Amino acid sequence: MTEELNQVMKIRREKLELLKERGIQPFAYRYSRTHEAREAHGLFQGEEDAGSLDENGHGTSVRVAGRLKSFRGHGKSAFGHLEDDSGSIQLYFRKDVLGDESFQTVLDLVDLGDWLGVEGPLFRTRTGEVTVRAAGWELLAKSLRPLPLGKTEEDTETGERTSHGGFADIESRYRQRYADLAVHPEVREVFRTRSRMVTAIREFMDGEGFLEVETPALQPIYGGAAARPFITKHNALDRRMYLRIADELYLKRLIVGGFDRVYEIAKDFRNEGLSRFHNPEFTMLEFYQAYADYQDMMDQVENLLVHVADRVLNSRALSYQGKEISFEPPFKRIRLLEALADAMGTNPMDLEEEELRDRAYRMKLPELEGAGRGKLLDKLFEALVQEELQQPTFVLDYPRELSPLAKPHRDDESLTERFELFVAGQEMANAFSELNDPIDQRSRFEEQAGLRAKGDDEAHQVDEDYLRALEYGLPPTGGVGMGLDRLAMLFTDQPSIRDVILFPVLRTEE
Repeated sequence: MTEELNQVMKIRREKLELLKERGIQPFAYRYSRTHEAREAHGLFQGEEDAGSLDENGHGTSVRVAGRLKSFRGHGKSAFGHLEDDSGSIQLYFRKDVLGDESFQTVLDLVDLGDWLGVEGPLFRTRTGEVTVRAAGWELLAKSLRPLPLGKTEEDTETGERTSHGGFADIESRYRQRYADLAVHPEVREVFRTRSRMVTAIREFMDGEGFLEVETPALQPIYGGAAARPFITKHNALDRRMYLRIADELYLKRLIVGGFDRVYEIAKDFRNEGLSRFHNPEFTMLEFYQAYADYQDMMDQVENLLVHVADRVLNSRALSYQGKEISFEPPFKRIRLLEALADAMGTNPMDLEEEELRDRAYRMKLPELEGAGRGKLLDKLFEALVQEELQQPTFVLDYPRELSPLAKPHRDDESLTERFELFVAGQEMANAFSELNDPIDQRSRFEEQAGLRAKGDDEAHQVDEDYLRALEYGLPPTGGVGMGLDRLAMLFTDQPSIRDVILFPVLRTEE
């Protein structure tokens, strides 16, 4: 804490004690608000248009509440702006209306950032601004720490307090999201848009006959993706447990149980590094549909994204970091190996594993320790092809080694019926014709176990209970996993996943 901040907080605590001495409760229990700021503006405009103002130009008396964001006092009057979740409205305080003590308390002991409730009639000032003429006010919460609004100056002639600059350090904004939201209304709008996006997704899924369900976040065996888990312990059971890395295996158990269409919007956890596209805690949409394959799921994903764009943006076009993206169907479809062969100048399936590894090492690709053939192909695709996929593009037919939970391709058993959707150079969704042969699934799990033994700690474990579920019979099923944080980045034009997660994981504060 700087000496300047320490001094400001000391002064505010002194004001707190003075408020108590004057019999003012600095932290209220409740306030009966009648209108938000936007509603008050609309109310007055309606009364003005209807010619129903009184002879003084006053309209209905309202009770508004919010945070004081600006204030200027001069002589026997003062103006301020109160901000709530809907916007802001101007306040007008007069000594002859409030009385000497109440008015002087506003001037002396109220600070920017304090939460106030203000009651009074609406009117329009000579400058044209709709304003509450304060007939009374209440302190709802004293702000003991100044908001990071930047430097605050007071005009010696007008008494107006104004702020310059603001919360510029991005790391501090992530760490103190409460302050970031308080001083940046545009950040609040990002999260409103995200909420509308999730609502639109639920609307689509429900309309397609999917049942929303909840599956365990704490699991005895993690699976459904290639990732390292977070590990914990259940003390009463004396048992190691894991935070889920995906919802997949439990949702497919529900298809076995007789639900035809299920979906879940849930937090997943992967013990991986931080980047502008990765946060260890993230939100996934996963949905599974009986009697469908990956071609059907491509149609579902396409229709879902068109629906969300229409609902959230009222448009199928958006701008992301200066690039125009169109969700107008149909989305482009390409085959993974063909795209990789074009980029490499040779068919990657003709190369031995060591030749692939040598290329990956020469390109200085990360995390190659213990990587098998499938993971090497994935790393090369990510480096050579992925960035070029700016418009929505389905990449189809992944090698078997990369897809332990997908059905073999009906035309080529070295491949699987799998697609990933890429937009703006990033993976947005992953989907399969789900593997429903329990014998083949056991063989795939055992292959994965061999990779784990060689050092690939992201390879899948053998899940005996899931195999048992498959033995009861899983009908033909299509499944999709979609990262909602990355999708929110697109729909809000944010450069980092941390910009769309309210409280992202951060390094230890120094």
